[in-house]
Amino acid sequence: MPFDAKTTIPSCIDGKQNCPPEDCGGIWGYTHLLEIISNPKHEEYNEMMEWIGEDFDPAYFDLVEINEMLQEKDYGCFEF
Repeated sequence: MPFDAKTTIPSCIDGKQNCPPEDCGGIWGYTHLLEIISNPKHEEYNEMMEWIGEDFDPAYFDLVEINEMLQEKDYGCFEF
């Protein structure tokens, strides 16, 4: 939809934890990913850490950052 300044823009009022990364397999895949990356001895740990990136923090949540992204004109597609 085209941007309209009169349109109410959504905002986030609360939340917790980082959202699942793209292509992780939905909620079940994300749960499995979190299980793997929480255990450095897991056989898939290195592979998943390489895929997700060393800087991924599953506990990360920034309300201000999220609302700034929602204020952007094209807020339909963004990554956290």
